[in-house]
Amino acid sequence: MKHDHVWSRSAGFTLLEAMLATLLMMTVLGALGTMTTQWLRNWNRGFARIQRVDLWATGLDSLIADLAAAEVVSTGGEKDMPVFDGAEQAVTFIRTSLGPNASTGLEVVRIADASDDRGPALVRWTAPFVPNTAIPTQSDFANPIVMIRAPYPISFSYAGSDHVWRETWRGKAQLPRTIRVEVRDGAGTLAVSTSTFIRAELPARCATATTTLDECSGIRAPANADGPGTPTGVDRPPGP
Repeated sequence: MKHDHVWSRSAGFTLLEAMLATLLMMTVLGALGTMTTQWLRNWNRGFARIQRVDLWATGLDSLIADLAAAEVVSTGGEKDMPVFDGAEQAVTFIRTSLGPNASTGLEVVRIADASDDRGPALVRWTAPFVPNTAIPTQSDFANPIVMIRAPYPISFSYAGSDHVWRETWRGKAQLPRTIRVEVRDGAGTLAVSTSTFIRAELPARCATATTTLDECSGIRAPANADGPGTPTGVDRPPGP
């Protein structure tokens, strides 16, 4: 009987042992919760970064395709210059209308820096093209679409047949042959630099059967049409 009494006193857990086991389990669960929280925070941060890069890459592809589709179209008048206004932070040009409900006509496209409630962004606006009228002003454009959002500022540069890069392209008798797009990070360091050729080689009016070859070539300037005083550069677009 005595032996059985001793065995029963040593069997099971005491209240202190149970409390210590519970405390240990809570410590382990707390450590696991902290590790999981940190892992999820890092995972969410990495996922958000990947998502931003993916959206940025998609926007850059759309931007390049948009610029490459610029067409040689003039508003008429004495100079009969093609509609194209290129600056370092903005570019305006004419291309075929886009969208499922768009007609087969032309539209004026303006791509420039802007800001909204989410901060700076590169925005695309459009306006209908009306022959024999002035180039639309900023207030005439509508349908804003954000193409690329900060912290990836965009800058443009332009090169003609002389392969010299310029920060502006205005009032010239031909479109730039190549447009370069530079993307910089938040610190201003160059992250990506790419360029695209303008596919248009002749004015849109040359598609009509009544237009002569002389009329088509009259809008295009020779390779040295920029004249003296053109700024020089070391970067050249690809191609011949």
